[in-house]
Amino acid sequence: MSKLRFTTAGESHGQALVAILEGLPAGLRIDVGEIDRELARRQWGYGRGGRMKIERDQAEILSGVRHGLTLGSPIALLIRNKDWANWTDVMSAEPRDLPEEKSRRLKRPRPGHADLAAGQKYDARDLRNVLERASARETAARVACGALAKQLLTAFDVEIRSHVIQLGGVPETPLTLDWDAINAIPDDAPLRCADIEAQQRMVDLIDETKRAGDTLGGIFEVVARGLVPGLGSHTSWDSKLDGRLAQAAMSIPAVKAVAIGAGVEAAGLPGSEVHDEIFYDNQAQEFIRHTNRAGGLEGGVTNGAELRVRGFLKPISTLRRALRSVDIDTKEEEAAAFERSDVTAVPAAGVIGEAMIALVVAGAMIEKLGGDSLGEMRRNFDGYCRQLHEY
Repeated sequence: MSKLRFTTAGESHGQALVAILEGLPAGLRIDVGEIDRELARRQWGYGRGGRMKIERDQAEILSGVRHGLTLGSPIALLIRNKDWANWTDVMSAEPRDLPEEKSRRLKRPRPGHADLAAGQKYDARDLRNVLERASARETAARVACGALAKQLLTAFDVEIRSHVIQLGGVPETPLTLDWDAINAIPDDAPLRCADIEAQQRMVDLIDETKRAGDTLGGIFEVVARGLVPGLGSHTSWDSKLDGRLAQAAMSIPAVKAVAIGAGVEAAGLPGSEVHDEIFYDNQAQEFIRHTNRAGGLEGGVTNGAELRVRGFLKPISTLRRALRSVDIDTKEEEAAAFERSDVTAVPAAGVIGEAMIALVVAGAMIEKLGGDSLGEMRRNFDGYCRQLHEY
């Protein structure tokens, strides 16, 4: 069975991030500029920290693409860290005998971060060994892979967008918007929010929170439009697409909950107000639904409606006004360590969410349609669409 899979490597202040994406069909035209555009979108957003002023992420394709077309072999991507120049000794792969004051050793774990739990797991006496990989910097490599998955989806007229629907509790009720409203959000919107009044309130809250040395969480929504019915499967637990999407979204740093469609709201409503009634459009010769509370998925399978996935982010774990912690050497109470950080990163998490959803959906399409080349995949797709039309 054809399978799309990827892996990433690299530390936050190491030389570079590396990603390998395997499973794209041969013959897909790749636009490197589009990868860089997605990387820039990940760095955008009001409330971001100083790191975004240092890095100007660009991807280098090392293998798997020739003359602008995929070869069907693994694609290797490289994203260099410009901040590496300031960390060459601290993050050197070769042994270094650095004095304590220059080692940047971390021994005061930050509450809410992986520092302590992973330090205990790996027996790390310098928690920088954890911080460097646990950092959200790694998600730049995911976004690069997601940009490639998006280019495959575009070949089949699938579009993916994200937007911020709540930040720091503003607005009180998360926004519910149609595709046109989401698609109309300007590229330079400070928080990628369609409601201008709510967005300004979010900006004001970020400013207030920054002065207080605190951080904010929020909710993003990813919407995919143009998916055919039948991606995923009801037959086994690990082939259900909703489960795979939830795992992908939950893997994004700071995401603590995921909802598809009506999500948790559906748990408090009667079935008559939750399930999407089915109709048949004789002119279009297709099954339709006038509502989409299921978020485009029923029984682990896409139903042709818009796929809607929400990610709920906790506030960022690194606070300028440090929380209480303990020195792992002395066991004495001390303030948690502070690393350069954001006040909030909900818009960036939405872009990462797009990438992760694109990778899962593109993988489901490859599994469903097969094909070693884009041409073969297209022929299989056309045949499947005829089957749907005749059903």
